[in-house]
Amino acid sequence: MARYLLGRILSLIFVLFTVSIITFALMHSVPGGPFDEGKQRLPDAAKANIMRKYGLDQPVWKQYINYMSHALRLDFGIPYQVPTETVTSLIAKTWFITFQVGMMTVTLAFSVGIVLGAIAAYHRGSWIDTGVTFLSMLGTTLPNFVVALWLILIFAYGLKLLPSGGWNEPTDWLIPGVFSKNWILPVLAYALMPMAQVARYTRASMVDALQSDYVRTARAKGLRDRTILRRHVLKNAAIPMVTALGPIIPDLITGSIFIEAVFRIPGLGKYFVTSTFNRDYPMIMALMLLIAVLWGVTYILTDLAYVVLDPRVRLGGTMK
Repeated sequence: MARYLLGRILSLIFVLFTVSIITFALMHSVPGGPFDEGKQRLPDAAKANIMRKYGLDQPVWKQYINYMSHALRLDFGIPYQVPTETVTSLIAKTWFITFQVGMMTVTLAFSVGIVLGAIAAYHRGSWIDTGVTFLSMLGTTLPNFVVALWLILIFAYGLKLLPSGGWNEPTDWLIPGVFSKNWILPVLAYALMPMAQVARYTRASMVDALQSDYVRTARAKGLRDRTILRRHVLKNAAIPMVTALGPIIPDLITGSIFIEAVFRIPGLGKYFVTSTFNRDYPMIMALMLLIAVLWGVTYILTDLAYVVLDPRVRLGGTMK
């Protein structure tokens, strides 16, 4: 186990190194720069001072070495679009909000999606299965910003039950300091697509498991369907579910530009777009490294989950 984890961590470090080189090279290969003149031309001396301040007057290879030497100390520089902050403090402040939305979305999507998928698999071929399959297809195809707009029209402007946006306003707390009414609509809109994916994968995995020989043997022994589902089907269907659904989590906890924009959530999602348009090199690098770390950690945790779910699995890809 320890040897395997060490190997995966070393692999993750190599991936981060590769991602940093590719991202840095692509950023600087695109024509233009963060301080190119817009409608008003900067004096040459002023532009030269700005370029010197941020080290952009140096060769690209030297800029990369300087950046990575600071990044190894968790100093990712100053974002060009918010020069009063550091990249680290800006991400820490905004990602906490995005992480809150993401974890609530993960909890809702996985809990409801697994239940719906299990019900559809158990009632395969019935109207229940057809209904869950239709809802899953609908949830997968509908963009989350369209769902968000409909939720606002129905629950905010039509029924006037929930606020249309904002974050942590004191008047909107359902449980002070614990849960706010502002969180309900964005989480529902954000969770629909992953919930549909979870339901589909759960149904497919459980249908395969229900048709297995061990299920027929368990039924022949007289075990009740509830016992078979709990002890055998869910456990054996979990491995393909973990494989398919694990990568959903990093996407959810890094934010959605559409959901955050529609519901006025001051999260991290918008910086994935604004940093690209503004050629904000320090923020682009930090966000790409953050995503790479999240994906790497997710796959490591997924491999560890295999061992927990099936003791026959040996880390390294073999069976005991």
